[in-house]
Amino acid sequence: YAQTDGDTYEPSDPYRTTDCTHNVVRVGEEIAQVLRAYGFQVIHDTELYDYPAYSGAYERSGAAVQRWLEQYPTIKLALDVHRDALVGKDGSIYKFITTENGQRAAQVMLVVGAGHDGWKDNLALAVRLQRELAADYVTLARPAVLRSGKYNQDRLPGSLLVEVGGHGNTLTEALAGARMFAQSAAQVYAGLRG
Repeated sequence: YAQTDGDTYEPSDPYRTTDCTHNVVRVGEEIAQVLRAYGFQVIHDTELYDYPAYSGAYERSGAAVQRWLEQYPTIKLALDVHRDALVGKDGSIYKFITTENGQRAAQVMLVVGAGHDGWKDNLALAVRLQRELAADYVTLARPAVLRSGKYNQDRLPGSLLVEVGGHGNTLTEALAGARMFAQSAAQVYAGLRG
């Protein structure tokens, strides 16, 4: 995330850090804390699977998902938390930002991989989440995206990739967006328990 006067870090490469108090791992922990507060049992894997190399990150994280599923076979849902990175042709860095309830927050985007047989289950979950997000926070969600890859979503029905902001957003904005997302997600997940 973008560095600000109040939130600086040692970069591992441009707009990235291995310091998990300042990167997407921290954003994932914010989501986990909110879900726990709603009574959900949450396992938050804090391993960095895209460092030192992006190549092979999904294979490494997929192996970890498989290990978690073997250790805890009752897992029902899996979120893969990312942040986007969008740069214009002129080098402008895009920031996915909204204001909800008077608070600036990074927008979130759900990504569904359609490259496997169970993708329709994941799409149905994404649609439910997208509707709840729109009802709770009118401008928090960017349009959901359906892509041809798997993104490890073939390992468990109820798997989604959620991008919280982008590298132009501050960590504070991303944390606010993550909290709002998790509050809406908790309502959807509670409905699935029934």
